[in-house]
Amino acid sequence: MNTKEIMDIALELSDLKEIPWDSGIVVQGDNIKKVLFGVDMETQELLLGKELGVDLVISHHPHTGEQEIHFHKVLEVQIDKMISYGIPINKAQKALRKKVNSLERNAHVKNYDRIQSAAKLLKMPYMNIHLPADRITEKYVQNYIDQVLHNNPKATLKDVINTLMQIREYQSTPAGPVIRVGGSDDYAGKVAVLMAGGTNGGTDVFKAYFEAGVGTIICMHIPDDVREEVEKQNIGNVIVAGHMASDSIGLNILIKELRNRGLEVITMSGIIE
Repeated sequence: MNTKEIMDIALELSDLKEIPWDSGIVVQGDNIKKVLFGVDMETQELLLGKELGVDLVISHHPHTGEQEIHFHKVLEVQIDKMISYGIPINKAQKALRKKVNSLERNAHVKNYDRIQSAAKLLKMPYMNIHLPADRITEKYVQNYIDQVLHNNPKATLKDVINTLMQIREYQSTPAGPVIRVGGSDDYAGKVAVLMAGGTNGGTDVFKAYFEAGVGTIICMHIPDDVREEVEKQNIGNVIVAGHMASDSIGLNILIKELRNRGLEVITMSGIIE
């Protein structure tokens, strides 16, 4: 198997036709049989991969190259998600703009060559798969919540937490689902799982969802300034499901498929199996 074939598998599982901005092949590889896979894989993990004799290192998060510099562009996929919840396209675009511009400015100053140059010098095939895995997670968690709670219109945030805790990855982490805005006895209302689209869209995006009728947002993480603003709005709830555990759901589905196709996959750096 080669790096392109591995990326194609990820795209197929996530219903994507093209490689998104936040994912890519940094150093191509062929005849891959043994893979080292983690949530965050940088130079030290490349060296570890060399020591372990792997044929490829895969990172979930983008840490180098064009994927890091152009990361902000992947947030545009959130617009379609927002439209599906009844948010007008113009409002969705404007709600995202502040976060997109901030990410672009922050990425512009980064040393985007540090890790990719190390991979090239080590002659270690290296790639990252971000949005595809997050889309798998988002779909899985949303479907699970909908199936369990669809007959319970008065489900509370405690019910949502208990439902999430039925998922293996959330059972196996010290940083599992928590309520960040709202109380355990508060009604959940319509639940939107927002875990794919680069990163958290920010205060304006959350507000747009709540104004469109969403009662509770489930996300991987939320910055404190966004949490504080959402609390002030007092119109919706936020459950943070947990970053590593949520990432692991989609990654485990991908890893299972890679193993089914004959690859040996060693996991580390945040992946909860």
